[in-house]
Amino acid sequence: MGCMQSSPEADEKSVQGSAVFIFVPGWRAPCRTAELGRLLHNLTSRAMAENFLALRTRIEVMVSGEGSQPKLQRKRSALRQQQGQLPHYHAYSCFLCFILCIPMHLSSSHALTVADLQLAIEDYLPVLLGLIGIEGSLKEQLEFCWTNQEDPQQETAIADAHYELLSLLHLMAMLGLSQANYLLTPVSSTDGYQPKVTEENKRASLDAFLKSSGILKFALSHVMTQMSEDLKKRLPSDLSKDTLHALYMQAIGQGIEIQLSFAIENAKATLAVKRRLACEQLKCWMQVKNDILSVPLCNKWGQKHKIFVDWKLGEAKATAHYFHGLILDEGADKDQHEKAAICLHLAEAYLRESKHFCAKFCTTMPATRVPPLMGAMKYLSEKIPKTASAKGHISGSTVDFEKMNKVPELPDFVIALQPEDYDLPAADSAWRL
Repeated sequence: MGCMQSSPEADEKSVQGSAVFIFVPGWRAPCRTAELGRLLHNLTSRAMAENFLALRTRIEVMVSGEGSQPKLQRKRSALRQQQGQLPHYHAYSCFLCFILCIPMHLSSSHALTVADLQLAIEDYLPVLLGLIGIEGSLKEQLEFCWTNQEDPQQETAIADAHYELLSLLHLMAMLGLSQANYLLTPVSSTDGYQPKVTEENKRASLDAFLKSSGILKFALSHVMTQMSEDLKKRLPSDLSKDTLHALYMQAIGQGIEIQLSFAIENAKATLAVKRRLACEQLKCWMQVKNDILSVPLCNKWGQKHKIFVDWKLGEAKATAHYFHGLILDEGADKDQHEKAAICLHLAEAYLRESKHFCAKFCTTMPATRVPPLMGAMKYLSEKIPKTASAKGHISGSTVDFEKMNKVPELPDFVIALQPEDYDLPAADSAWRL
């Protein structure tokens, strides 16, 4: 949840942007809703077309409005022109008056904006599911268009409602990760101490991770399985099976990191418990790394995503080897103590590696500030170097130990943390009338 301070304060101040604790891939945004609406008017009733268009436009405006004010103004102008082109849009006109009053900037009203967008998606889902459930060719004639930030083809239009559903679920999951990042951002306290994250916010962030992972798991097991192989091949990089699974494992891994921070703060938690959590966390990040390697994430945003994975994987390796080393050091024989020393020095090496990737992540565009240390890593960044130093010098690098097969094998634990179950709402039956 944090990284090592890797640059002087003066250099840090020169970096524009906020600190990132949880990397959230660029939000997918629906687009070309007006074109979709004009086609719907030729294929279904006016009431159905207007309702569908209003609900989807609501999401489009809110997502596109997150960012620069000029972009939002252009979007509003486009909507007003669209309203003029469709003279019978009474329901849509009422909706437009409402939506322009909603705050758009996550930085100033993050919780409200996320809640509003979640509600907008929840209102739209039953209508979309009703469309998916009807028989005939209507759903195949509608081309759904979305933009993304991690694929070279930044706008993808596919005439399949399952693509629309998958995009919505991805957006919902990213909202959860965004909320977790917001909750884990330290806030100034009234008692004059350094900014910190409350236990309440940590627990709320864990809930957000579990909700996001549940949505991603559902998308993988219930939506992608309904897609043809041809459609899967046409999906943009940020919706590929490997990307969705990487994000799913990331959410679980960062949820385990929260659990580990609670264990570290709990005097009754044993070393065995902490090691198990650390090994489970590492298992998650190793899977994320394997998944993300196979995905052609492009542009600087995609590269930043991959560097974030390297940063968190380095932290997870350092954490797992540290706690494993402490347990080995409790053994009675000399061989155990030697393995413990290797583990602790590996932990220090992996910690330095994670610091390198953290600095690289923060300077990769779009640049972000170096986040302050907190949680498990705040504790470990102090304990690992001291404990490794107490074991004396061991000749050899991480690569040397690996080549000589001297790296002690970490125990393999089944990941205990499970995502929150997610299911779709009931479909709107209006399409069948």
